[in-house]
Amino acid sequence: MNTILIKAASIVNEGKIIVADVLIKAGFIEKIASSINETADLEINAEGLHLLPGMIDDQVHFREPGLTHKADIFSESMAAVAGGITSFMEMPNTVPNTLTQELLADKYRIASEMSLANYSFFMGASNTNIDEVLKTDPKNVCGIKVFMGSSTGNMLVDNEKVLENIFKEAPMLVATHCEDEHTIQANLALYKEKYGDNITIEMHPLIRSTEACYLSSSLALSLAKKYNTRLHILHISTAIEVGLFDNITPLKDKRITAEACVHHLWFDDRDYATKGNWIKWNPAVKTENDKIGILKGVLDGHIDIIATDHAPHTIAEKEQPYLQAPSGGPLVQHALSALLEMYHQNKISLQQIAEKTAHNVATCFNIDKRGFIREGYWADLVLVNLNDPVKVTRANILYKCGWSPFEGQTFQSEITHTFVSGNLAYQKGKFMTNETGKRLAFKR
Repeated sequence: MNTILIKAASIVNEGKIIVADVLIKAGFIEKIASSINETADLEINAEGLHLLPGMIDDQVHFREPGLTHKADIFSESMAAVAGGITSFMEMPNTVPNTLTQELLADKYRIASEMSLANYSFFMGASNTNIDEVLKTDPKNVCGIKVFMGSSTGNMLVDNEKVLENIFKEAPMLVATHCEDEHTIQANLALYKEKYGDNITIEMHPLIRSTEACYLSSSLALSLAKKYNTRLHILHISTAIEVGLFDNITPLKDKRITAEACVHHLWFDDRDYATKGNWIKWNPAVKTENDKIGILKGVLDGHIDIIATDHAPHTIAEKEQPYLQAPSGGPLVQHALSALLEMYHQNKISLQQIAEKTAHNVATCFNIDKRGFIREGYWADLVLVNLNDPVKVTRANILYKCGWSPFEGQTFQSEITHTFVSGNLAYQKGKFMTNETGKRLAFKR
């Protein structure tokens, strides 16, 4: 359908909430006004509903190619759209790792055919592919991903000279996973000496410790300041790291930015007793004090973005003993719902949710014409009913892996409609799969 008219929505955008109509035409927001009387192919009565800019998730692992028994671009983009995520940026630790321009192009090809959401893919860095990294086009690729802690495949960058060269020569944003590998391995050796193979999940945040995170983040910051690198540090998991970042400089002028993930805002180490390996992530979920400190950093501007680090594994993989169970979990279907629940708990405002999940992501990555509800911008939008509870069960989970760390949780809000590049992609449990998302473009 070419035109969609959304009537009487409570629009959450750029620090305000206003009731207005929105006209979508040929994929873009044509008009925003208190009353629009034009005829449209589809008219939606949004009275009593809130309209937010679609969430832009800057960190997901959709597992394609090579790990499609866990997830694939179609299944996870469908779950994302149902969760109000209209765009994603996917990580390079697929199989094979995305370490060449040809492998990067192949992922874009798959997404162009299969993704219901808009998409971009990070170019991966390793100890041996600096020449390939430097070929990356800043205008149509979201960034370069550097694992400064152990990862899947040949992607741990622990060669100091290579790391320096990446920070010195990178033509675009560099996103880092920051955990100090030496510290982690030393901690693991100590726990193995004491407990053998009987290490339990409660020890995870002690092995992948606060010190490991702080050392690595500090190193990344020092390199970025030395070379004026555009650095973005992913999934901050400790309160002490928050103080490394600037909340004075306007976001558009920052050279160093940071991200928090939903699971580090929701869970803490007390939850290991009931959730076990289902909340095993890298970096680890840590203390209640860390959780509180990260949220404070989000609200006061030290941390710029909220994302998911969606990283599914199969039930069988997660049910293994701690040492064998992989880290990561599925989150895209429930991330916005969790943030809206935090709104109901008076922890964050609707305006701050829009800012941290859409506005700031678009600004941070210089995404062209997305992330805001503005005339002339792509219509990436989500309608939510703040007073229609939904319980997360295995029956309504859309992830290919078939589980969620939020199972049993009742969220007070329902995501009713999701619009991707002007296409009504999701409505009340039904998907429109005739249209795929668009490749994100960057103003750099």
